[in-house]
This record gives sequence, C-alpha cells and structure tokens, in this order.
Amino acid sequence: MSNNIVLKRGLDLPVNGAAALKTSKTVAADVVAIKPTDFRGCTLRLLVREGDKVLAGSPVLADKKCPDIIFASPVSGTVAEIVRGDRRKLLAVLIKADAQNEAIDFGKKNVAGMKAEEIKEQLLKSGVWPFIVQRPYGILADPTVQPKAIFISAFSTAPLAADLEYTLGAEVENIQTAVDALAKLTAGGVHVCTNSASSKFSALKGVKAHVVEGKHPAGNVGVQISQISPIMKGDTVWTVSLQGAAAIGKLLNTGKLDLTRKIAVTGPRANDPAYVEALPGTSMSEFACFAAQGESDIRWVSGDVLSGTAVGADGYLGFFDNQVTLLSEGNYYEMLGWAKPARPKLHSFARTYFSWLCPKKKYDMDTNTHGGVRPFVLSDVYSKVLPMDIYPVYLCKACLTNNIDDMEKFGIYEVLPEDLALCEYVDPSKIEIQSIIADGIALMLKEMA
Repeated sequence: MSNNIVLKRGLDLPVNGAAALKTSKTVAADVVAIKPTDFRGCTLRLLVREGDKVLAGSPVLADKKCPDIIFASPVSGTVAEIVRGDRRKLLAVLIKADAQNEAIDFGKKNVAGMKAEEIKEQLLKSGVWPFIVQRPYGILADPTVQPKAIFISAFSTAPLAADLEYTLGAEVENIQTAVDALAKLTAGGVHVCTNSASSKFSALKGVKAHVVEGKHPAGNVGVQISQISPIMKGDTVWTVSLQGAAAIGKLLNTGKLDLTRKIAVTGPRANDPAYVEALPGTSMSEFACFAAQGESDIRWVSGDVLSGTAVGADGYLGFFDNQVTLLSEGNYYEMLGWAKPARPKLHSFARTYFSWLCPKKKYDMDTNTHGGVRPFVLSDVYSKVLPMDIYPVYLCKACLTNNIDDMEKFGIYEVLPEDLALCEYVDPSKIEIQSIIADGIALMLKEMA
C-alpha cells in the first residue's frame, strides 16, 4: 500500500485557545496520582501501603491477570493516600514527592545486542510497559502475544493538540532507541505515521514510514491502522504514543524512569495558553495560574475537548495525556435557540448557522449541546467526518442491543471511543456515541475473555 495517504473526510474544530510555542513554567509536583482508571480492561492490585517510601521506578500497582505488568511511581517520596470509591474500588494512589527525586537504576542497555525477551523484561520491570496499548479494545498489551505490527502516530490533529514537533523534537534519539527495541517484538515492523515528509520524525530509521494528510481524525492511530493494516478478527496490533516511545527510549538509554513531558495548557478559558513541563498525575491545581481567579464555571479536561476526561479543578493529569483544556460549562438554556436565524458566536458543521462563511474564525466553544437526546437520524453526516470503512450507526445500535455478532460485523475490532468522537460532535441526535462504544468494548472484553 502507498506510503502517502490522503484522507478527504474529517473536521478540524475551530476552537480558541491554542498554546503558544513556549514553556512558561516547570512544575515540581507536591503530590502525584497514579490512577487505575487511566488503563482500560485491567484489574490492578496494590503493592504498597500508606506511609511506604518509594523511588522513581518503584512498583506501586500490578495487573492481576499478568503480574509482570507493573505501574511504577514517577517520583520518589511517600505513599500519602490510597483513594477508594464505591465498594472499595481503587481510584488513585497519591504519592507525596520529596526534594531528592531519587530513581532506581535499571541499567543502561544496548538495544542492538538485546533479544526480544530481554527487552520485554526491561520494559516490564521498569514500569514503561503500560505505554504499549493493544488493539482491538485499547487494553494493556499482553507480553505473551506477538503483534502483527506496531504503530506510532507522530502527530496529532485533535483540537488544540500539543505540537509534537515542539514537545518531542529534542527526543528523536530516545525515540529511535525505542523504535529499535519495539521492532524486535514484532515480525510486522514498526509503522510511524507523520503528517509531512519534512517532519523531524521522518528521519527515524528502521521503520515503515507513512505520510498521512487530512483533517482530524487523521492523527488518530486507529484511523491510520484502518488505512494501512485493518484489524480483522484474531489480529493483534500494538500502538505506542510518541511520548510513550520517548519515555521507553530514555529508560533504555539512561537506565532510569523519567516521565517528564511538556503539557499544552489550552482552551477558551485559558489565560495566555502555553506549555508546562510536568509529570503525568500532576494535580490540576498546578495549572490554576492559567485560569481566571475565582471562576467556578470552568470545566477542567485532561486531554482534548473531544475525547478528554473531565477531572475537575481538584483532579489529576492522565497517564497518556499531554494536554489540559479549560472550557466554559454550558449550563445555560436558550429560549427558542433553534429558531434564531443568525448565531455568529456558534460553529455549525451542517451550515445551520453562518460559520461556514468564515472558515478561519475561531470560537469560544463551551460544553452546551444545544439540544436534547433524540432517536438516531439516518443520514450521511457521520461518513463526512469519519475516514474509516465502518457504519457508525449500525455499530452503535449493535452495542446498545449487546449483539456481539453485529458488533463484530460492523467494526468493533477497529475502533476506540476516540475514533468516533467527531461523529458525536456532528450528531444531530446528541447521542453519547463514545460512551456507547466504550460499553460495547467492555462487553466484548467480558464475553470474549
């Protein structure tokens, strides 16, 4: 298949609040959270108790099904609190950082002389294995399985997404090390997708390079897989984010766990949006300087506006996220809003308003859905924004009715909720499509285990 892929379907949301290409602060977090809820399809067990001392790289949690997969502390310090919810469900492990930030030394490695099993052992015991995600279902990769290929998306098209050329441009050497290591774990090679032949990541060696052009969701690795090597029943594909690859490479090159990353603080409610150097699990309070003081109607999102998680002002940055988005809560009602002939402050994909006359205009979008949930409307609106060969409406209906045969037929193996986020945005029925797909995946994991 061609290494150059042009996607004609998609939509780039015109949202205000892109981060300027500058790093405004470095956060030395006081408390860091490790959240089991960041990881799909696994049940974790505690390896520590409150008051225990840990180093960066110390195991804190382990997967019950595969005890070799551990989740390590990103900092040195003390286990301050174990947070539980209903029925004692484990929600988070809070670690109070110390000033020394000592790390376990796992030893520098020469990847060229390592075997696949040695690489797996190093990644597992150091806590970077959770960066490897397995498809279908988007769960933690099973180290006993050999995937048919490994995919890395070297760009993001999500609304206000972090510029990976800026955040990871200096990590090319570490990413190359990660690619060399990952290539030994599959017979199908490592596929790296960029959005330009001039990208810094186009220089990576030993990869199957692809240039993917188009609007969002062109940067989603699921969309890229569907164009290059579609997932069929029985197939296994692994994916690694670019920042995950950088962390893996840094671990192999230095022997120490370092999860520091540049976070894009964005959104219409962000003051002077820019980048912050921080760790996953950092409290949202560390980003409070970007929000207007005393404002209570701000939604704090870990991730982007389409597929991020609303964590609140007291929440924590997700393990996989490199973006924080600040939005206004859309908790207002518009009397006869549908009858207004002109709404210059609102964007419409369907040309209901006049936003299509100003294609370069940005909008202060909020969380208001401008309408209530109603039955599915059969139309071609989804196909205009989804560059995948599936039928979203039929897939959603199969998920709602728990019809596994139809879920398989209509593409449940190929998608994650984030891949259908744009369908949810343009949906005239205001249906929570991502939640439906997530429930469908949970059912598949339960029934097909």
